[in-house]
Amino acid sequence: QVQLVESGGGLVQPGGSLRLSCAASGFSFSTYTMSWYRQSPGKERELVAYITSGGAMSNYAEFVRGRFIISRDNFKNTLYLQMNSLKLEDTAVYYCVAQLHNTYWGQGTQVTVSS
Repeated sequence: QVQLVESGGGLVQPGGSLRLSCAASGFSFSTYTMSWYRQSPGKERELVAYITSGGAMSNYAEFVRGRFIISRDNFKNTLYLQMNSLKLEDTAVYYCVAQLHNTYWGQGTQVTVSS
């Protein structure tokens, strides 16, 4: 059974940091491209960042470039998103996504940036 379980979300002040984790099981994690998406109320889901299967390449949406870092540990089957210099507009539900022949989504973790 495929599972993607996100954790690490919460309430943080503007300028603060959070680290999201996504624990994967039930599929060959190390062969999948992994991504973080987010969705804010009233907005469409959008890609935040992705990282290739071996971790050699990653890319970011312009609105997080220079502030967020995506990484993965293929021994622990875990994906991470380090979020720094958080802004009010980063408030969203963040989803972990695995993509290869199939696409798997986690249930999401809420990140709220508020003073």
